[in-house]
Amino acid sequence: MPAPTTDATPPPVPYGTPEAPRIAVRGEAHLEVDPEVARIGITIAARGRDRHTTLDGLTRRNASVLDLVKTYGDAVEHLETGAFSLTPELVKHGRGERIRTYHGTAHITAELTDFTALGELTTRLADLELTHVNGPWWALRPDSPAHREARKKAVQEAVQRAREYAEALGTTLAALVELADIGAEDAPPAYPQAPVGRMRSAAFADAAENTPAAPLDLEPQRQHVHAQINARFTMVPPRL
Repeated sequence: MPAPTTDATPPPVPYGTPEAPRIAVRGEAHLEVDPEVARIGITIAARGRDRHTTLDGLTRRNASVLDLVKTYGDAVEHLETGAFSLTPELVKHGRGERIRTYHGTAHITAELTDFTALGELTTRLADLELTHVNGPWWALRPDSPAHREARKKAVQEAVQRAREYAEALGTTLAALVELADIGAEDAPPAYPQAPVGRMRSAAFADAAENTPAAPLDLEPQRQHVHAQINARFTMVPPRL
């Protein structure tokens, strides 16, 4: 009985052949650009002998901070409230579970695009009672044109590198076989978490402390954008 025939096309081999030799190269690009946004973390604290007093103080301070941030209008691109806590502190000595005081905290995150306003806002926030400011964290937007430009340059470099290899063999490229990102799963986060500075403030009775502080002169941190790709080409068989 004759063996059945099939018209299925055999799968392409994962390597080059003498009739279609392959070139595998890597394309890389590195850009250094100005940041587009800056993020700061704000922590408001309150303390009191009873739960109601502590919660009331925390609510007032939280509202004051939100109102202050909102006065900067379009300079603030994003504003959100994070974790909130109200924790009793027990007396360390003595019998029973007696509460000594209550501690309340609320966390706010603000994202700004105007860095001049950022310096002024940061100073004013740090000048508030029982308010801590962390940051700024500089970043690019996820859809920043810088990412697209880096990817384009990485592809152009891969093509140029492959052409140079082909030219060294006295031939030319024939076709693109594969183009793939490198380490996409290890890409850095859009908004890095490592703080570049921390500020803390508390109000005192001293008249000097009541004088508004001069705005911070913040120097934006340049952002590094990387792109890497693997590319495989076929080339016209060279005469060796």
